[in-house]
Amino acid sequence: MKKGFYRVAKKYKWVFLSVSLPLILLFLTILGFSLFYRNRIFPGVYVVGIKASGMTTDELQTALIKAVVFPEKLVVFAKEKSFDLSLHEIGFGYDYDKTVKSAYSLYRSENFLLNFLYNLQSPFQKREVNLVINIDEEKLNEYLQVVSSQVAVEPIYPNVVYQEARVVVNKGVAGEDIDPKAIKKKLENKLSRRDYSRVELPLKNIDPTISDDEAGRLQERAEKLIGKTLNLSYEYTNIVLKEDDLFKLLDPHKSYNGENILEFTNKEVALKVNREPQNAVFQFENGKVIEFTPAKNGITVNTQLFKDQLIEKLTFLETSEEKTSTLNVPVQTAPPSITTEQVNNLGIKELLGSGVSTFRGSIPGRVFNIGHAASKLNGVLVPPGETLSFNSAVGEVSTLTGYKQAYIIKDGMTVLGDGGGVCQVSTTLFRAALNAGLPIEERRAHSYRVAYYEQNSAPGLDATVYAPTTDLKIKNDTPGHILVQTIFKPEEVTLIFEIYGTSDGRVATITKPVITSVSAPPEDLYIDDPTLPIGQIKQIDYKAWGAKVVFDYEVDRNGETIYEKKFVSNFRPWQAKFLRGTGPTN
Repeated sequence: MKKGFYRVAKKYKWVFLSVSLPLILLFLTILGFSLFYRNRIFPGVYVVGIKASGMTTDELQTALIKAVVFPEKLVVFAKEKSFDLSLHEIGFGYDYDKTVKSAYSLYRSENFLLNFLYNLQSPFQKREVNLVINIDEEKLNEYLQVVSSQVAVEPIYPNVVYQEARVVVNKGVAGEDIDPKAIKKKLENKLSRRDYSRVELPLKNIDPTISDDEAGRLQERAEKLIGKTLNLSYEYTNIVLKEDDLFKLLDPHKSYNGENILEFTNKEVALKVNREPQNAVFQFENGKVIEFTPAKNGITVNTQLFKDQLIEKLTFLETSEEKTSTLNVPVQTAPPSITTEQVNNLGIKELLGSGVSTFRGSIPGRVFNIGHAASKLNGVLVPPGETLSFNSAVGEVSTLTGYKQAYIIKDGMTVLGDGGGVCQVSTTLFRAALNAGLPIEERRAHSYRVAYYEQNSAPGLDATVYAPTTDLKIKNDTPGHILVQTIFKPEEVTLIFEIYGTSDGRVATITKPVITSVSAPPEDLYIDDPTLPIGQIKQIDYKAWGAKVVFDYEVDRNGETIYEKKFVSNFRPWQAKFLRGTGPTN
């Protein structure tokens, strides 16, 4: 029995040894391998062709710095045009530290089992690591913009124009340009492999063209906007969009073009509407305010809300029969640090009302006179209970007081006379007083309808003056002084009056003027003039339709009417007059 037992034991001993010894040797080999490569790069790792196996990170970094040399510039080309790309100017360089860390991280894992398996794989594989590069993208883009300006073909985007009373749709033309993203990727790929050969710049096709069906739908939409206008308004700023302006906002693929709306908002609307907060300034001297700046909130167009409301108005015009629509530009405000009330003790606190008129088509002398007369009223203070007389405030109107010759109505005719255009000023002040809710003690309409006063207003809202017989008088029945301010904008052919004071809660209402008794102008009158050569015609007066215009003016405070008046204007029909030459020709 014992001999049999020992024979079996001896047999299993050799089995055990034959199995365990190889395992022990394998374990010792792996352990030695792991210990050796603990701080070294594993076998089979190459960095741009440089064998990194067995190196420490410091050794590899030193080797790379010695081995890698790159040129000062690369040659890039597109469309048979070559350009030098200075690597220094685009901030190019190799990041050896990150490159070494990338090589060192191969076959390593925080998971023990995975780390063991990765270690076993390394002697039997070859892994190539590229260099990590740094490029200043902003400088590269600047360089590419220069290249683009010489090789790009600008696309023509689809557009709609209004030509010779018809809608014309241009379907667009394709273009091409260099592809910055593809170029950056290509540069990184070549430079990371130490490839400094010529680089062909990838081009991308830019094709904004639309199909015949899309062009047809776009034309149909544009035709619905013919003869329509959209008025954008904020305070005294008014922007009128007509056919060509509206067409630009249409999008051939969707409802409206968001990019074009944003560009229009920033370049047109915000440029005219936005302003910084304005602190108040008030300087009083010799019974007149010689310097006044009212406090005003800072204004910024609410871009998103404006876009939404603009699209609503465009949709309304496109889908309705209405010919015009108005959008009050939505804004965000920021208060000033010094208010109007803080800079005076006369009760000049806030804007009570304003009036606006325009004078397109005025001759230079008339434009000058408007500004000159308006300056006489700028800064005028009216105490509580007192009446402002236009004629007294403006003073004598003649060439002796600086006025120029311009057309006036005199003795039933339109003739050149001193101070033509002063009635534009009285008309604008009249409108401001109405909007401020002030009593009008004296006002007279013109003899006939004058086109200047109906450019931005209904007829009947004018006021003529002619010293000493015809005046415009406005009473200050507010609790404080009122201050008159004028804003003369000859470049915009606009005059604005603002009246400041203390609000007592009054609200002015002006009914829509009612036009009746319309009568046609008389036949044109031709007057022989021997001072003109025969055959020459010179118009000296212009026709106007006669009419009776009536509107009611009411001022309420706390539910009670404190002032009311009916304004009646009887405009005569006006005859066009021409001088007809009968004299000898030169």
